[in-house]
Amino acid sequence: MAHLYRDIHLSADVDVFISNYTLVDPEIYQLWIEGFSSSEAVSYLKQKGFGHSMGAPSDLIASDVLDHYRTYSLIELYLHAPTKLMEQSCFQLEPHMRDMITEKYYSIDDVVAREILGKKLTSRYRKDLDEVAEKTCVKLKSCRRQFDNVKRIFKAVEEMPGTLTNNIKQHFFISNDLAKKYACIVFLACLRFETTKKKLQYLSFSDLLTCSHSIMIYWTYTYQHTGPEYYDTEMDKEFLLDLRELRCLLDKEKEIKHLVCLRLKPVLLERAFHELDGNFRSYWRALITIACNLHRNRELRDLFVDLCDKLIDPWRQNGWNREQVNKFLSSITQSVLDLEISRDQETRCLWDRYMQVITICLDKMYHI
Repeated sequence: MAHLYRDIHLSADVDVFISNYTLVDPEIYQLWIEGFSSSEAVSYLKQKGFGHSMGAPSDLIASDVLDHYRTYSLIELYLHAPTKLMEQSCFQLEPHMRDMITEKYYSIDDVVAREILGKKLTSRYRKDLDEVAEKTCVKLKSCRRQFDNVKRIFKAVEEMPGTLTNNIKQHFFISNDLAKKYACIVFLACLRFETTKKKLQYLSFSDLLTCSHSIMIYWTYTYQHTGPEYYDTEMDKEFLLDLRELRCLLDKEKEIKHLVCLRLKPVLLERAFHELDGNFRSYWRALITIACNLHRNRELRDLFVDLCDKLIDPWRQNGWNREQVNKFLSSITQSVLDLEISRDQETRCLWDRYMQVITICLDKMYHI
């Protein structure tokens, strides 16, 4: 804390000093970001023994924290539009410090992000964030900051051409990993995916981040097209309609089951293999049914619910572990690709593109 250090060495009575650069103390800034009031921050720092070695009196620590908090509140106005922070001259910030305060300001807790998913970004919901704060043990002020940031980014990029992650990075000057988090939230909100039902509450934000990112990569227009006119918030409607062609695979159930069993019999325990042999039809038909219905908006929005109802719940009831799930998905994907069928290449491409997402989603969603 360079600010306080200089104060002490000048005089115990000095509360302010002049510097060319705005000083940002990372520790105090983090407390401000986390929603600590200035008095709470002072108490926290005292508990950590801050200032003890220098003999700093309590009122000097409190004055220093207040000074920092006032500065951060003024900088916050520019953080709402980081391009303005780059252009302004009121606060002289070194580039690495400017990057740090922007990244931390737009930081988002996974538990808070999970609560925001599926909710309308309205002022009414903002008033109810005290429930989110209580549930997540994140301070209300921090919850409000995170909600406001989500809403701000959503409004800025929802109709912007190009990919969400790149647009967010370019307009808000945050890291790729953080931009991906916001891209996930914006994507799920734009497409109105169901994430709030009780049976989906076990899914973490990290789970849904991975699932949504895979959908953005494989099922939107950006999969086969590049250029600013293509959005990764726009599903590839032709692909989703073409998935209905996979219905022809229902007639190949016997052959596919044979290929899958050949692959899995050597690697599964006898009990697990017999269970798969007896229930293969229901699992196979579930995969095809989900594919054939994705062209309907309602079915697409309920993708995670359908995966739970038709595959994850039965697998849990039958005692599958995650390794067994992945072996089955890998085997059934490859078995269809190896099958000799009419319109070979078209069907294989559809199946492979479909299963890329389904495999990733089921892997992340399958918790034991």
